[in-house]
Amino acid sequence: MEPEVYQQRWLKLRDGKVDVEALVHLSRQIAFSFIDRYFQKSLYEPAYIDLLCEMGTFHSKPDLDNIAAAALFGIVVEKLCDDFEELPVELYARVMCQIISFCRTVPAGRNLDETLTGFGIMSPEQLYERALSVHTRPYRYGVDRAPSRIVLLSRVTIGADVAILSVMIQRLQRLFPQTDIVVIGNSKLAGLFEGNPRIRLRATSYARRGGLFERFAGWHAAMEILRDEMPEDGERSMLVIDPDSRISQLGVLPLLHGENYLFFNTRNHDASTRGRCMAELTNDWMDAVFGDSEFCHPTVWSAPATLDAARMRIDLLRAGGAKRVIAVNFGVGQNPRKRVSLEFEKRLVRALAAVPDTVVLLDRGFGPDETERAWQIMADARHCGLPCIETHFSAPNFPSIPHGVLVVECAISEVAALIAHSDEYIGYDSACQHVAAAVKTPTLTVFAGSNNMNFVRRWSACGNTECRIVHVNTLTDPLHVDIDEIIMRITQERAGRALESPQQRIHEVRKQRRNRRSAQEPVTESE
Repeated sequence: MEPEVYQQRWLKLRDGKVDVEALVHLSRQIAFSFIDRYFQKSLYEPAYIDLLCEMGTFHSKPDLDNIAAAALFGIVVEKLCDDFEELPVELYARVMCQIISFCRTVPAGRNLDETLTGFGIMSPEQLYERALSVHTRPYRYGVDRAPSRIVLLSRVTIGADVAILSVMIQRLQRLFPQTDIVVIGNSKLAGLFEGNPRIRLRATSYARRGGLFERFAGWHAAMEILRDEMPEDGERSMLVIDPDSRISQLGVLPLLHGENYLFFNTRNHDASTRGRCMAELTNDWMDAVFGDSEFCHPTVWSAPATLDAARMRIDLLRAGGAKRVIAVNFGVGQNPRKRVSLEFEKRLVRALAAVPDTVVLLDRGFGPDETERAWQIMADARHCGLPCIETHFSAPNFPSIPHGVLVVECAISEVAALIAHSDEYIGYDSACQHVAAAVKTPTLTVFAGSNNMNFVRRWSACGNTECRIVHVNTLTDPLHVDIDEIIMRITQERAGRALESPQQRIHEVRKQRRNRRSAQEPVTESE
């Protein structure tokens, strides 16, 4: 439908009684129309974007403004930057520059406008040209000029930070052993990085479900942190690395005035990137920028106390008769499209726990939705006669069962530590698959919600262990997904893996830990 028709509908809604349902419907229709026009004729219709921006900044109540923002980001922006279709980077930049330029013209955007003006960016065209340069130009940094401080932006999602940020940190530590390293990101990262004494986390948040100005708040916070972390001699001794972060709106919003800003374009589609996962691409980028080549797998740095506590809990299960401990997590990182179904999850847990002397260690997850699903899986297991216990990681009497399902409530650091001491990990495409590979636990990922081979390959887990996938086509005919077939494929993938005994794995883990400590290196979860 033409933008003018939507404009008339919006004016009626704006001037009449608030109708939330109609506002949701109109916002989504406008967003889909923008995508339709581009997909059909490669036409960029700015009127659709301006209208959504107007709808997202008009009301005094945030919950009403957030409706249009949700459609704008959830349907348009995330479609352009997350799906790994063959869409040009320029299209994303153009949309985001239009959103930012609109927002800086309204009263609530005064701080945004003043900050951009301070960078000498006065017009939408200047912002767009800068974004194109950031996304496409090659970066080089001489290792002979060690910065006094390196600041890395978080990717916002934990899985991406494990796959990308942890690789960068390892390589930067080797290149610049005396340099202070600061990570700007979610406070949850502390649970995965706190065991590395060379990393300082400056906590900030990004409102993935917030309004337009809430989405920019993370950038404002990052700018404050950069000012606070600025060395005495200024930007020339600070290096900022942006791995396509949502904090900077994927490089569209500036962070430094000078040249000590490096941007890793993770959405590059040239021939050299095909068939490579994100950790491999990160290593490739580090090679090109710093002229150094030393491949690093993703890793995590947990606190030794958390690792020891997890080991003792897994040892209790083994002492009770469990010969195999399988860590399972059905989290999808607020993206339900990645999920197969609750029925699949129930039947998979049943099939895994049906094997004698096997304990399925099911992470209860985060938030009410994941908690409810874990409860239903547990109820189903009990109904089928399987032993099933619910507990907390810090429970004083942690259960010792030889067989069945153990549902554990725990923080991300505790989940990672439990996975590190388990025999294998199974889950959806989400944070824990990257954590599992990083701690060298054999990993099997169920990829659903995308039929794009490039997306699946880029976000497959990478580690010094066996990482396998099972792809489920939930898009073509979601009502007729064959659950039995999926579970059979999972079983076959697991059977095809050369599985070492739990006793051998424990021995190797402890040996690695001793070797690391003797070399005075930080202990990671992979140990």
